[in-house]
Amino acid sequence: MRRRTVLAGTGAVALGLAAGLRPARAVETGRHHALSLLGTPGLPPDFTHFPYVNPDAPKGGEVVQHAIGSYDSFNPFIVRGVSAAGIGLIWMTLTMSSQDEASTEYCDLAETVEVGPDRTWVAFEIRPEAVWHDGRPITAEDAKWTFETLREHGRPFFRAYWGDVVQVLTEGPKRVVFRFRDANNRELPLILGQMFVLPKHWWESRDFTRPILEPPLGSGPYRIESFDAGRTLTYRRVQNWWGERLPTRRGSSNFDMLRFEYFRDATVAFEAFKAGQIDFRQENVAREWATGYDFPARRRGLVRLDEIPHELPTGMQAFAFNIRREIFQDRRVREALMLAFDFEWSNANLFFGAYARTKSYFSNSELASSGLPKGEELAILERYRGRIPEEVFTTEFTLPVTDGSGNNREQLRRALELLQAAGWRIVNRRLVNARNQPFSFEMLLSSPTFERVALPYARTLDRLGIEMRVRTVETAQYQARTDAFDFDMTVEVFGQSLSPGNEQRDYWTCAKAREQGSRNTIGICDPVIDELVELVINAPDRESLIHRTRALDRVLLWGHYVVPHWHSRTFRVAYWDQFVRPERSPRYGLGFTTWWVDPAKAERVNAERRRGRPT
Repeated sequence: MRRRTVLAGTGAVALGLAAGLRPARAVETGRHHALSLLGTPGLPPDFTHFPYVNPDAPKGGEVVQHAIGSYDSFNPFIVRGVSAAGIGLIWMTLTMSSQDEASTEYCDLAETVEVGPDRTWVAFEIRPEAVWHDGRPITAEDAKWTFETLREHGRPFFRAYWGDVVQVLTEGPKRVVFRFRDANNRELPLILGQMFVLPKHWWESRDFTRPILEPPLGSGPYRIESFDAGRTLTYRRVQNWWGERLPTRRGSSNFDMLRFEYFRDATVAFEAFKAGQIDFRQENVAREWATGYDFPARRRGLVRLDEIPHELPTGMQAFAFNIRREIFQDRRVREALMLAFDFEWSNANLFFGAYARTKSYFSNSELASSGLPKGEELAILERYRGRIPEEVFTTEFTLPVTDGSGNNREQLRRALELLQAAGWRIVNRRLVNARNQPFSFEMLLSSPTFERVALPYARTLDRLGIEMRVRTVETAQYQARTDAFDFDMTVEVFGQSLSPGNEQRDYWTCAKAREQGSRNTIGICDPVIDELVELVINAPDRESLIHRTRALDRVLLWGHYVVPHWHSRTFRVAYWDQFVRPERSPRYGLGFTTWWVDPAKAERVNAERRRGRPT
């Protein structure tokens, strides 16, 4: 189950595994305040707030964050345009995920959720007090219109994610019902609850298929106050907001104002943070974390650094091949390029030893495959013997390990053997195929940050006679090219949750390989993988889900579709010392929306910044 993919601009979206959870079972039928795939929800119907918030957190303060690139749209639901950072703040979803429980959703915009006795439908009752920012009531018709519009005109993701919904009905002004193809898709009630509900009366007079820079009507804790297209965007907390005392909202959305300042690259954004123009940042570059924060304001205690542990599944970040390109269609070629990447050298010389190598598409969770398949997993894979790599059954999947010296001769020797077996040969120190065409391709990047990883990799490939050109483009061009699959190789992140399901169709299936704008970046089209995806989606219980996901993971790994990267198990955050956060953090998220501004701290920090001393 994947959370709000297209709106993930302000934090992590995957869910992780908490110790001690009950074994999974199907979502319980009947009417509820919450739904869980892993047993009974942890909080009772009369809960007043999530346990990782301060329910009495004060409201107020202004916070400035950064975004990279530009934006030209307030419609994040379509392929066209680049959506603005934080835009999801203005709307509400039917349910809200707990960042402390895996695969559990609590009623938010909806007051109750009801699962049919045969599990072929789910109904949401929208809260009677729920209104749009213009004062009009939020209705079941709004929810129905949103679903139909997103499935018809939205990103391909929605058609994949909601593929098993056959009908949506309104049964009264506040009750919306979704009917399913069958009872097998165990997570459909939860993922439908994740749907942002949009105002039908506002959008009907506008073209939903086009980017828009008119601030949309919302229902959530913030509204757009002002903007300068592509450069800055300010959200203002809605005063006397009807949802402020909901148990899912109490203690969060504490800042009066949130502003996003856009920068063309991460280096300039970092300098703006050091100069006091940005209040908060997550640091994803290990080198900067280790060496970049020695500046006057930090030494004088005005800036704090924290490492906040989390239990999130880390998914797969990687250099992803576009196997629609002829050059990458041979699995042996892809394996050769995987062997050529020297992670140990990169970790020691670029990352200060901060990362662990990612060895699974479902890393940092019990869903990751390991060793050789056995039991139910082996029985699943046996159905496909002869149609999947034989190594699935005979060899544990491992990644090459070097001594970190940068002289990975053994791996390069093996890589060259694979390339030669695939029909490539060395001519005048360049690798060519039978048609005497050189092995040459482009690595497409959206940020200069990855250049320091890609360029050493290019030098290593050059030793094999391969030319890899590294090209960094601005955000809008990058999105347009990747949506159209107009690239050879790029950096991709396949985020995962504790309960993989419908989103796997968008990642790996034949239908999505052909649909521009889908998340099947790689272009995988394999009937076996299609079948494994459906097995995952229709797993009847937690134990079966684990075995089926491990089988899918193993087949993907042995397909050598990516060059795996690395992951970290902490959030690294830097901020000007004006914030307070709850006593404990959620297990599966950063929880920045639960922080608040301390007025005394803010006054001290702002006074120092006004004096021009922090830099």
